Amino acid sequence: MTSTEKAVARANSRRAGILAIAWLALFMVGRLMLERSDLPTWARLAFALAPTPIFVGFLVAYVRGVRAMDELEQKIHTEALALAFWLAVLLLTTLALMQRAVGLKFEDWSYMHVWVYLPVFYFGAIAFVGARYRSTEGDQ
Repeated sequence: MTSTEKAVARANSRRAGILAIAWLALFMVGRLMLERSDLPTWARLAFALAPTPIFVGFLVAYVRGVRAMDELEQKIHTEALALAFWLAVLLLTTLALMQRAVGLKFEDWSYMHVWVYLPVFYFGAIAFVGARYRSTEGDQ
């Protein structure tokens, strides 16, 4: 990877990090504002949708960052994404059946609470898959 490619990758990572923090901040503000019942519908919709364009910007920067990585890093992220996807499916299907079986409380297991697990699965999978590849590189 050339120094220019590394600089582009760092810039995309930095941009993605800034946008992720901005999205999370807007999400939290929106969540707090939506607790208020006195807001008109147009304001509630504005607060609910405000984080969306920021997250789209994050996705664009993140994908560009992954595309700028070397082949091994791209493979790690692809495998991590696949693993995280299936962990998310497992979580959601298990919660769906548990809700039917024992009536899980919406206040504890709504989308508001469950989405947090998805990035945890992804970043955990990156660590797991990356460690596996690093251990096999040392064997060669």
